[in-house]
Amino acid sequence: MLNNKICQLLNIKYPILQGGMAWVATAELAAAVSNAGGLGLIGAGHMPPDALKAEITKAKSMTNKPFGVNIMLKSPFVKEVMQVVIDERVAVVTTGAGNPGEYIPALKEIGTKVIPVVASVALAKRLERVGIDAIIAEGMESGGHVGEVTTMALVPLVVDAVSVPVIAAGGIGDARGVVAALALGAQGVQMGTVFAATTECTAHPNYKAAIVKCKERSTVVTGAITGHPVRVIANKLTRDFTELEKIGASTDELERLGAGKLKAAVRDGDVEYGSVMIGQVAGMVTAIRSVPEVMQDIVQQIPGVLAELSRKV
Repeated sequence: MLNNKICQLLNIKYPILQGGMAWVATAELAAAVSNAGGLGLIGAGHMPPDALKAEITKAKSMTNKPFGVNIMLKSPFVKEVMQVVIDERVAVVTTGAGNPGEYIPALKEIGTKVIPVVASVALAKRLERVGIDAIIAEGMESGGHVGEVTTMALVPLVVDAVSVPVIAAGGIGDARGVVAALALGAQGVQMGTVFAATTECTAHPNYKAAIVKCKERSTVVTGAITGHPVRVIANKLTRDFTELEKIGASTDELERLGAGKLKAAVRDGDVEYGSVMIGQVAGMVTAIRSVPEVMQDIVQQIPGVLAELSRKV
């Protein structure tokens, strides 16, 4: 079960990817996850190319295992950061917010695996045609930018619609979630929130503490009227967003309110007026642990989860 197509495709021990969270997924976290047997990802976000190159160089100094970079295709630096990834021969690229088709030939030429994140069956089918290697089907339970379909519904629909391996994301935080994802037809999982709450993550202690304090209803989705809804922990910023949305504020007004707020939360520790992009699974995170502890806890509990399942069937 834990040595499947995704492991073989990405040359990793466990079919567990760490989400490419902007500002959160730095070289330190990516290297730690890769060293623990998964696939760590650096979140490029809106990084300029020199900043991304520095993160890749740092990650290479911290691990000899494969790691990847998550690239937002709407970044103003997308062409430049894509060239950095090619020059540095990064093993895996995951993408969001667009179609990576124009970059695939160059990435394939150096052996890089390309895995887009999708929130719909239609997008999964369209991207399969451009030659991607796998797909991350991300449900609305996830943190950050979200779609409208839950993981439970989305994953089997995408699995049935494409022939490439599917990785499930959104609402997965322990061995039970991994087993459930595999039962839905996924070949692996991607987890963000649980890795954000680790000692290796360089996010501000306030940011991690906010995750630990979460309950199952601590997150809300804001910005729906902009066409780019985001799941975050409810705080004073989200209340301001809600008020603006109620009075019919323009997209520009909402975007001005949100500008720079993710960095404020992750780097500066402002969890009241910052954007704490965390998934619903935060309610399951009760302590800050190391990446190896998280990984081994999941892997070691899978046999027990399967045994319990067999008793119930």
